[in-house]
Amino acid sequence: MSRPPAEQPTELELQFLKILWEKSPQPVRQIRDLLAQGGRDIAHTSVITTLNTMVKKRFLTRQKEGKAFLFSPRVTREQVSRSVLGDVVNRVFDGSARAVLMGLFEHSDIDTDELKDLRKLIDQRVKGGDK
Repeated sequence: MSRPPAEQPTELELQFLKILWEKSPQPVRQIRDLLAQGGRDIAHTSVITTLNTMVKKRFLTRQKEGKAFLFSPRVTREQVSRSVLGDVVNRVFDGSARAVLMGLFEHSDIDTDELKDLRKLIDQRVKGGDK
């Protein structure tokens, strides 16, 4: 029995998406070259397999141009980040925003400007501002 497709992109799929969010559409060869430049040298056939899997998962679209296929993201960076973060908050932190923020403060170097921005967001939320 095969595993159901993940709702979130895998780490490798996320690398593909990051490349395509920067510039798309891209052919397989260009995606492979950019992955290699980033330290992830993957066989051409593996790149094709991953891209086709991502099309099936509806993360990407594919269009034929001449003899090549060009791939573009079907999902935005914001959609993926919201989905992944929501999944982490629910699965790891049992839905607790407080636990997420405490973990963030313990494991990240947050500078004064970032803390001021966070304070503004919290103040807006307390006053009933937008999510």
